[in-house]
Parts: sequence; C-alpha cells; structure tokens
Amino acid sequence: MFTCFIRYQIAPGKLDAFREYAHAWIALIRKYGGTHHGYFVPGEAGDALPDATFSFPGLGREGPPNVGVALFSFPTIEAYERYRRDVAEDEGCRAATARFDETQCFSSYERTFLVPMFE
Repeated sequence: MFTCFIRYQIAPGKLDAFREYAHAWIALIRKYGGTHHGYFVPGEAGDALPDATFSFPGLGREGPPNVGVALFSFPTIEAYERYRRDVAEDEGCRAATARFDETQCFSSYERTFLVPMFE
C-alpha cells in the first residue's frame, strides 16, 4: 500500500471552486479502487484552530493560508496505474478537468508518494 499526498496552492478567492474540484476527485478515486482520506483546506475566519507554532520553540512556523492537501491510497502500483488509465476515460474526470480549466482554482501542486509506517 502507498498513499499519494498532494499539496495544492489554492488561487486567491477560489476556495469554493477548489472545494467543488475536490469533491469530484474524491468520488472518482473511490470509483476506481482507491481509498480517499479526504481533502483538507485552510480554516476560515471564525474557525477555532490552535496555534501552529506551539511546539519546538524557534523551529515551528505557521504554514501559508492558501494550502490545500489531498491524501488517498492504493493497495498496489498496478491498482494505481489501472486507476490512472481508467479515470482518464471517465466523463466525471473530463468534467472535473474542464471545470478546473474554467476556474483555475489552484496555481500549483506537489505530489509525493508515501509508504505507511506503523508501530
């Protein structure tokens, strides 16, 4: 098993469009055999969140306010490659891509593949 971690830089004023994009991809990943662990977006005014710099004084800093994260897993590389091939032909994927082209809800992303580490 491995997990894909995607870090997005959300475009100014486009958080609602990003949320719409995210919902489409959660469904697509699940449809094609992945386990989606969710999208995580910046808190908004009024959200009660802790101080980001509370531990390791002098080392921590608050992250940028325009970062969104997605996490999803596949059991094998073959399952992931099958998802990539099949989702490209899916109408929902085409619609999500067209919607992104229209909204440009994020300006960049980074993708990292991670392996789990348990006890």
